[in-house]
Amino acid sequence: MHPRPSPIAASLYTLRDMNADVIILHGPHGCCFRTGRLLENDGVRVVTTSMSENDFIFGASEKLEETLLKVDEMFSPKLVGVVGTCVSMIIGEDMKEAVKNANINAKVITVESHGGLGEGDNTEGAIAVLNAASKEGIIPTSEMERQNKMLQLATQIEKTRGMAQGGYIKPSYGDNKVKVAKFLLNELEKGAKIALVLNAKKETSYLFSDILKIPFEKHFPKNKVTILANLDENIGLPRIRQHATNIKKELSENGISIDNITGGLDEYPISGKVAIEILKDEKFDIIVVAGVPHALPIEEIETIKIAVTDGPRLVEPLKKLGYNHVVTELDAHAKTLGTDRIVPSDFGDALKALMDF
Repeated sequence: MHPRPSPIAASLYTLRDMNADVIILHGPHGCCFRTGRLLENDGVRVVTTSMSENDFIFGASEKLEETLLKVDEMFSPKLVGVVGTCVSMIIGEDMKEAVKNANINAKVITVESHGGLGEGDNTEGAIAVLNAASKEGIIPTSEMERQNKMLQLATQIEKTRGMAQGGYIKPSYGDNKVKVAKFLLNELEKGAKIALVLNAKKETSYLFSDILKIPFEKHFPKNKVTILANLDENIGLPRIRQHATNIKKELSENGISIDNITGGLDEYPISGKVAIEILKDEKFDIIVVAGVPHALPIEEIETIKIAVTDGPRLVEPLKKLGYNHVVTELDAHAKTLGTDRIVPSDFGDALKALMDF
């Protein structure tokens, strides 16, 4: 019942992850405008065909052709994405015909997406891009199939454990970050055995990795925290692999070592399960999970559990799953677009302030 991410936005993000130079939204200039503006910070040019009421009746194929030609002239792109919207799909625009007529120099991925695509899940838009890219030979069929599986699992997790469970979920900003930070540091001082788990997705990993970068051993030299992270740099689309490489390099430069790699940044639906199996082998007093905490079957472990999430509507579901404390990081996507380094998080700042870093 409450608003959720759009398949159109997911199409834009997935094209970004394929390193598309330009994305054309075939629809009104206001469609998905916030996502389009944010992606400009990541070096992607996002433009629209600016469909109006007259176009809703008579069609706007010529506008799409003109926009493609203008994009080719202005940016000389190598890869262009053309993404449909609710309007273009309802009136039955033949975007592929327009792309063929424009015949620009760039490789073009045409994506038949709209706000209610399939079941209306945002992952439907990402799957549409992957399928189109596979047909164009931009990604192998095997990679398309792997990613489709991950996205289907992600949808299942959201519908059974996350904010897509059907009913209305009231937003919550979680527990007081300073109080939770004090609790964690006090337990470290007492010698509690603590695991930090990064189970994040895409660029938000730059924010959720912030707590991994904290040099806890300087304050607690006799108590080393264990770090698990889904930072396999050999898995995923080019931009996703680069995120993992960047984060691992920065952690290493700061003297931080990762004890276990649980998967790639697009494998959070299954890397959470891998993390749980590793955590079961040792008895931890506290487990901190940052990124997508509800992807871990955390209820299988009896201990104190802290979740760090970017979703105010995830606080209630996470508490029901068994997390004792939940802290929220707002605007994780906006804060991490355009960066290639770990960015400060609110929870990380609270910990560092208490440790005088």
